[in-house]
Amino acid sequence: MINSNRIVPVMATDLITLYGTIMKLAGTSVTAVQADNPGVFALTSGSGNLLAAEPVKTLDFGSGVTSAVVYFVPAYDFAGFTVAGAAVTPSGDSVSADGCTLYTATLASGAVAIAKKGF
Repeated sequence: MINSNRIVPVMATDLITLYGTIMKLAGTSVTAVQADNPGVFALTSGSGNLLAAEPVKTLDFGSGVTSAVVYFVPAYDFAGFTVAGAAVTPSGDSVSADGCTLYTATLASGAVAIAKKGF
């Protein structure tokens, strides 16, 4: 702690916005994407680094998305990913639906790979 006498709690922002701010400060270019319904994301276009603006229940990489990296926090009722509407079994790390851990879902060649970020 830099100054234990002047602690400023993180209460004026939510965790996902804080993650996005940290990524921007670290030099990672990221664009926020919004859910169509609570926790339900349907990406129809775009590429590069994306940040799901709320915890993800489901995320569909539509046919117009050929490659992307989505930073996401899984919702407590996380159900997984689809590519152009078809269910996929991601490779990589297992997702713990804890509502706070940051992961990436990387789409490449129609396959999704999951990677846990941070500690």
